[in-house]
Amino acid sequence: MKIALVQINPVIGDFAVNSQKILAASLKAEEENCGLVVFPELVLSGYPPQDLLERPSFLAAQDRALEQLCRELPNLDVLLGCIEQRQQPQGGKRLYNSAFLIRKGAIVHRVRKQLLPTYDVFDEKRYFEPGGQAEVVECNGLRFGITICEDIWHSVIGEYGKDPVEELFAEEKAEGRRIDCLINISASPFQRDKEGVRHGIFRSLCIRYQVPLLYINQVGGQDSLLFDGRSLLMNNEGEVSAKCRGFDEDLLVVDSEDWSGLLHEPAEEDCMAAVHDALVMGIRDYIGKCGFRSVVLGLSGGIDSALTAALAVKALGPENVLGVALPSPYSSDDSMEDARALARNLGCRFEVIPISDLFRAFQESLQPIFAGLPSDLTEQNLQARIRGNLLMALSNKFGHLLLSTGNKSEMAVGYCTLYGDMNGGLAVISDVPKQLVYELAHFVNQEREIIPVRTITKAPTAELKPDQCDQDDLPDYEILDQILELHLEERLGGEDIVARGFEKQLVHDILRRVRINEYKRKQAAMGLKVTSKAFGYGRRYPNAQNFQD
Repeated sequence: MKIALVQINPVIGDFAVNSQKILAASLKAEEENCGLVVFPELVLSGYPPQDLLERPSFLAAQDRALEQLCRELPNLDVLLGCIEQRQQPQGGKRLYNSAFLIRKGAIVHRVRKQLLPTYDVFDEKRYFEPGGQAEVVECNGLRFGITICEDIWHSVIGEYGKDPVEELFAEEKAEGRRIDCLINISASPFQRDKEGVRHGIFRSLCIRYQVPLLYINQVGGQDSLLFDGRSLLMNNEGEVSAKCRGFDEDLLVVDSEDWSGLLHEPAEEDCMAAVHDALVMGIRDYIGKCGFRSVVLGLSGGIDSALTAALAVKALGPENVLGVALPSPYSSDDSMEDARALARNLGCRFEVIPISDLFRAFQESLQPIFAGLPSDLTEQNLQARIRGNLLMALSNKFGHLLLSTGNKSEMAVGYCTLYGDMNGGLAVISDVPKQLVYELAHFVNQEREIIPVRTITKAPTAELKPDQCDQDDLPDYEILDQILELHLEERLGGEDIVARGFEKQLVHDILRRVRINEYKRKQAAMGLKVTSKAFGYGRRYPNAQNFQD
């Protein structure tokens, strides 16, 4: 039997669009003579619908869309993820996260997700009731063990007290029955290096139970979450035998005769390409799904704004990107030349709005109150806030979404200005550490120079005072990023980080900065998640607290 694995890019709550994509892919699968087509987790509603699940009208709209879809689907088996309302629930949650098998216009099997993740960006126990026993579904003489996303992550998470896959195979063995293939429908967000973890889990299952595995994942950007797709077939020896493209909608046909198919991309990921493509997809989808067409951003001549602009042009096309230089009295000629060269290389529109006169006007207005006080960080922040106001004015006037350009290292230690360079509707690289910014810049330039070489090689600076350099206020980014990764992603405290060989006073100062700048990050634009722990709703720390590692 031929089986189609389909990864689509749903829009949360747009049941008409999602249904049409499901129907179109099912018709294509029929043309390919497939007997079964499989879609991702919660594909009809899009994942994660969050508190929309608390609205009866949302649930009713999904059910109506499902009924209509069942009537229109072609004559082959369709397995897809849906919200299922519990009938007369006696305690517990009102909903299941389910997989429905649709055959000849009717739902013939329902399989419910058992392991409900509630950590980092996940909050499924808030909405769903865990399902009972996993089930086997028969299709054209083949027996498929159906699981939903987290149900196969037991070996990594290990906190649920049960292993749905082990229970499934144990029951089938006790009854003297076989399972021909394991299916996992998912909405598994991307993060750097995650594909290797996935493949390790899949490989151990395939080898342990001597079955192939079909993994079908959502693709697309949804707010800060980026879904990479990369659905696949892994054989019973733990080898990737067929695979969908990453970061794009795709349909992959596999043959159960010998469990084979095509590799639409290499079996193992190129990590830098994956991060780049994830960010490009995140920009494109956030802009499109929120109803924007174009973006504006400040171009300082520095590497952060240069990378952000390059990603935006890749996502939206140069005609939809406006770069604006806003030179102050401290902006160097080199920075202006680099900003102009970047815009020329990208082919995007470029404007210059000097802020020196506005800065003087602000200083004159404040001079009577500031009389006798030395110039300090206040005057630096004034420049950033003038720029932020001008960029927001362009956003308002022309309908562009403003992209903020700060990186994760700066966001972590508060090296950014509220209502200044933090202004924006999307913080594209706010989960990209500074060292990774440099690596991505080299990746962007691998075929031709897009980001000027001088932008990459010169010392980073905010240019808000004479001869300023980031390292006047921060440690070298190579050291800073290592400490931040240990603290933010590996969750180590100060003493544990010092034990890794870092200087004690430096570690405690960095952790202090992370702690006292939580209030800034709570007011920052939403960012795109590419590491295992991003700032945003997956990281929940109080502003007013005084726990010191």
